[in-house]
Amino acid sequence: MNALTIDYDKLERQVAAHPYPLLFATISGAHLYGFPSADSDFDLRGVHLLPLRQVVGLSLGEETVERAGVHDGIEVDLVTHDAKKFFGLMLKKNGYVLEQLLSPLVVYSTPEHEELKSIAPSCFTRHHAHHYLGFAETQWKLFRKETPPRVKPLLYVYRVLLTGMHLLRTGEVEANLLTLNESAKLPYIDELVERKLAGPEKGRLEAADVDFHQREYERLVARLEAAMPASKLPNEANGRAALDDLLVRLRIRGRAE
Repeated sequence: MNALTIDYDKLERQVAAHPYPLLFATISGAHLYGFPSADSDFDLRGVHLLPLRQVVGLSLGEETVERAGVHDGIEVDLVTHDAKKFFGLMLKKNGYVLEQLLSPLVVYSTPEHEELKSIAPSCFTRHHAHHYLGFAETQWKLFRKETPPRVKPLLYVYRVLLTGMHLLRTGEVEANLLTLNESAKLPYIDELVERKLAGPEKGRLEAADVDFHQREYERLVARLEAAMPASKLPNEANGRAALDDLLVRLRIRGRAE
């Protein structure tokens, strides 16, 4: 349905200009979720490594680096976290960072990125459902706030609810809505994506549609809530020791290989 081409060369140039060494940089946002428009910006997410002096000294480095702008004709929103902060988020049931780490749209990678990906499953828990339920609620409120409401936040609602259910059921992180719907088989997803891609003039819904999606939202929320006690995922993350070991090695070496 969506055949937008990603110019990795241009994105690699943005990554190369980062002020710190990177473990990885991947594409998140609408491109990862499966419904980017022609004018969608590129959400680059990743992990950088602060030099040891900027961790233990008086002059601390940037724990989070944020850069946004138009470069080489494309709009880029770049956000990276220092390894310690990112690893901590992995242990705090944060679905965002797992999706970024495991994104198949890779702009820059290192062996440590691959090691981190291998550690990621030990951080999956059934309580990641709370992250996805919370984000779905936020997007649902945004969807209902506007009159007539836009399709985009509704797609985000369905994306996160299906991602949460898929994670709890399979132990795998999948952020692409179209891929998720291959098994979920929600008959309205393809039409919603088409409307979003068609542009603002078709990207809004009528009152009757809103009533239908209210029922679907409540139904899927109930399904995700019910999936928590039934999931085989653990209650707590088990990856702390492996993440600690990787972080210490990175700090001592001062860079990724």
